[in-house]
Amino acid sequence: MFDKKIYFDDDADISCLKNQTVAIIGYGNQGRAQALNLRDSNVNVIIGTIADKNKVKAASDGFEVYSITQAVKKADIVFILTPDEEMPKLFKNYIQPFLKKNATINFASGYNLAFNLIQPPIDKNVIMIAPRMIGVGVRERYKSGEGFYSFISVYNDADGNAHNLTLALAKAIGTLKAGAIVTTVKEEAILDLFNEQAFGPAFGQVLLSSIKTLLKNGLPPEAVLCEMYLSGEMSYTYRKMAQIGLIKQTNFHSHTSQYGAMSRGIRYMDLKLEKKFQKTIDEIKSGDFAKEWSNPLTKLKFKIIKYFAMNQPINKIENKVRKNLKLNNIKIDASTDDIDDIKGILKNSKIETEINIIKELYDYDL
Repeated sequence: MFDKKIYFDDDADISCLKNQTVAIIGYGNQGRAQALNLRDSNVNVIIGTIADKNKVKAASDGFEVYSITQAVKKADIVFILTPDEEMPKLFKNYIQPFLKKNATINFASGYNLAFNLIQPPIDKNVIMIAPRMIGVGVRERYKSGEGFYSFISVYNDADGNAHNLTLALAKAIGTLKAGAIVTTVKEEAILDLFNEQAFGPAFGQVLLSSIKTLLKNGLPPEAVLCEMYLSGEMSYTYRKMAQIGLIKQTNFHSHTSQYGAMSRGIRYMDLKLEKKFQKTIDEIKSGDFAKEWSNPLTKLKFKIIKYFAMNQPINKIENKVRKNLKLNNIKIDASTDDIDDIKGILKNSKIETEINIIKELYDYDL
């Protein structure tokens, strides 16, 4: 078992991977980044993916590319880097039946293990290396030597070597340069989902409310969005929080800024968020959210919520501001659903009540 809470480069021996073949299942942002990092660490890497643009990309990057089942059959270590919602079916049909006798399975998220959506075989090593960084950052920070944080865990140690393998693989993908923190798969899932479902949305609502208030008070949209986030000052402040400290970074701001933030900040100290946050974390810990997300009807709700979100007034304002400021307006295909599809879902009697609640909360154009 792990005897420390945090591990760094000096704690791992990569030589145990010398005669091992690692199959990366899924060649999206994380899959590509981790595959390239492993290869640059002299680990033998193959790719398992479906026949799509990612397969072409993997081949152009110089990897041997196979179907998922073929890659699993060849691999000693299998990295599963596919979307959470696709993973249970994929694992059951295309991975588990084809694993080698002494294979090790690595998950990049604790979600499916934590909520029993996947029950891996007890005769296999099952580990987790979960980067706290998007795929592009995983690659860039490997190349720069900075590293990136990860959460690591051993879910099942079938041969007594799972802990050493976990550390070796963590070193090979570059995370031990920064540090890997030991958690359970459940702790990783709770932290990840809470950030996505509580802090992120709460912060988003504060930002949107701020923008609405400033616009209502006659401030020009270009100036408002520039002040609130387009300038990049916010992301710079976040970097300083990480480098120096949450409160200590205020010393980089003017005395006027510091006094105003600290004196007026008192007004917002009692936003009564704890009760709502606790409800969210209770839903996560109990598995209620995982059960809800597994329901096919939830996928229809998701389409509606996303449609409403993408058609809020702020999107039109932002597009106009970006054009006026001569900023690149990067097009992202947020949804392939046409308006008739959306109108059809809105009439679905099985989720009508929930959709009506959502409609009342969003300001949108249909």
